[in-house]
Amino acid sequence: MSSMKPFIALGIVASLVSGAAGCSRAGPNESASTGGSGVVIRITGSDTMVNLVQAWAENYRKARPDVSVQVAGGGSGVGIAGLIDGILDIAASSREMAPDEIERVKQRSGAEPKGFTVGLDALAVYVHKDNPLEAVSIEALAEVYGDGGQIVRWSQAGVKNAACASDEIIRVSRQNNSGTYVYFREAVLGQTREFKLGSIDQSGSKDVVALVSRTPCAIGYSGMAYAIPGVRTLRISKKKAEPGVAPTVESAVNGSYPISRPLYLYTRGNPTGPVKEFIDWVLGEDGQRIVRDIGYVPVAKRSE
Repeated sequence: MSSMKPFIALGIVASLVSGAAGCSRAGPNESASTGGSGVVIRITGSDTMVNLVQAWAENYRKARPDVSVQVAGGGSGVGIAGLIDGILDIAASSREMAPDEIERVKQRSGAEPKGFTVGLDALAVYVHKDNPLEAVSIEALAEVYGDGGQIVRWSQAGVKNAACASDEIIRVSRQNNSGTYVYFREAVLGQTREFKLGSIDQSGSKDVVALVSRTPCAIGYSGMAYAIPGVRTLRISKKKAEPGVAPTVESAVNGSYPISRPLYLYTRGNPTGPVKEFIDWVLGEDGQRIVRDIGYVPVAKRSE
């Protein structure tokens, strides 16, 4: 699978894992489990994707009443770990699996994991609605979030943020098991630079945006589908002298938005049976309509 860098019944992960302990572990060519009420497909992973996956689950139940899709968040890393351990059927991830993770799936199951690109997300940068900042460059974001970065006050970013008396930038980030965290580090900070210490790290995409909406001094990053009235998204440019681009479906499709990324579903080996049928449905017209309705970009649109 090629890289694309230019581009909640939420279950509690712990309960999903403990519930799964009573199920047989799926081998590379086994799909889902059969309970007293029919087939159960277990999906865990990306908090960015959890609203989307839950919407798929609810709508698939209408189409296939005999199949129950159980959904939990926890982060891309949690989903991939569950896939490695064989305690779920599908991992939802907002990043590509790392080479060592792929190797561990192969060692455990004897089959290479199979990845499906199921949508596209423009990773948005959020500020409080009263913050006058309109645009920011990747270079400036790296100086805000990166280790050793020199931008620590809003005045250094070129604005007078009257709602923030201290002028200090409060950095809201994700926990390091998040695919959003990993992607932001790669796309904004680069392969070798780490995050600056002192950020307020949130466990979910929704939590990041909610905190920024309550904090006039804050800046945060999250999926574009999580925008709420108390925040604004910034236009993003690659370099300081370039005009910024807003995170929209159109800019994600044409590649003009600098921090767009694919969204994945991963299985242990090629899916079969009910799991394959579910993924086929997700990639079909009904599943991709839900991608669009939730606020992400359907994969079919990338070729238009």
